[in-house]
Amino acid sequence: MTERQKRPLPVRVRWHTDGIPMDDLFRAEPVHPTGTTTTAATTTAAPRPPKPGPKTGPKTGPKTGSKPGSKTGPKPGPDTTGKPATPATAPVPHTGRPRRPPPDEPELTERPGPALPGWSAVLVGLTALGSAAALLWRGGPRRAAHPALWEWGVLAGCAVVAVVAFGGLTRGRTGSAWLLTLFGRYRGSVRRTGLVWISPFVLRRRIDVRLRHWRSEPIAAVDAEGAALRVVVLVVWSVRDTARALLTVDDHLDYLREQVEAATVRVLSQLPADAFRGDGPSLRDAEAVGDRLTRLLAAECRPVGVAVFSAQPTRIEYAPEVAAAMQRRQIAALDAKHRDSVLTGVIDAVDDTVTRLTTRGLVDLDDFERQALVKDLTVAFYTRRGGLSDQSQE
Repeated sequence: MTERQKRPLPVRVRWHTDGIPMDDLFRAEPVHPTGTTTTAATTTAAPRPPKPGPKTGPKTGPKTGSKPGSKTGPKPGPDTTGKPATPATAPVPHTGRPRRPPPDEPELTERPGPALPGWSAVLVGLTALGSAAALLWRGGPRRAAHPALWEWGVLAGCAVVAVVAFGGLTRGRTGSAWLLTLFGRYRGSVRRTGLVWISPFVLRRRIDVRLRHWRSEPIAAVDAEGAALRVVVLVVWSVRDTARALLTVDDHLDYLREQVEAATVRVLSQLPADAFRGDGPSLRDAEAVGDRLTRLLAAECRPVGVAVFSAQPTRIEYAPEVAAAMQRRQIAALDAKHRDSVLTGVIDAVDDTVTRLTTRGLVDLDDFERQALVKDLTVAFYTRRGGLSDQSQE
């Protein structure tokens, strides 16, 4: 008794007006050139059923003399003959989104804030106090005990002027600036020194604008070959724009520290720490590494009002866990370079000796004798140079 085979259920395909199956528009599985989809049970796309023609009565046969481009027959469906489809344009490989610089706010730039010389405020305050004293002295003791209403107003005005004049006095220091805000809005910066009057109704924040330097802690990084490194960087910087330094970031000092670490890791990962395989570029070229690090840091810190003048690595060394292995590798590379230089010198000396002997006619050598002489001279010169180097080491 044979097992009855299950018949696959018919697949119903809906067609779009453009001739594309609706299942192809919303298909999640990849489509092969043969018109089939990769699913658990691979099914072949069904041909599109013919459109019913106009109801003009029963047709007895195919219409003769019809135009080749007439729409009387069924439209061709998806190609299921197994022929490979025409390859489309090769997709451009995705290289990742370009790295964007930090956002820059052109409206938020440093500008001079409202400030006056301190001597003018002192003069105004003294004038207000003198006016109040003159008014009280003019009325006499009895009038001073019971002043009129307008006199009360004049005295109150003089007192307010004196309080504002003396309350706004402050001292400007060399190498620092005041940043002024009123109700959260930036009103300007004051870089004056000496006695300065600033409105007592604005909020003042002092910021240091001197040239400063900062030495980082050992930063963990890796070179182009994946070796772990510890790097110490010395950064020379200053605040160029006080408005951006205080209002665009929470703390410009922390921002600078984080950018130094990120830039150091980025720059050091592009070169090997030591060029073991030749004289190529490496991280031992401190000047080139420092110039690249300075340019990168200056570009990253410019939007926050911080000017970076120099960023130089003061120490680049291997991490403790790989220091011993890398030291052995350095010694092996130096030894190989030394042996190569010694061998080059020996070969040059042997060649010069044999050439002089033969050109002056001192000896007449055939090929076999020449080879033996070259061998003996090479061994003698190389052994002598190796003995000298060993003695110098001892």
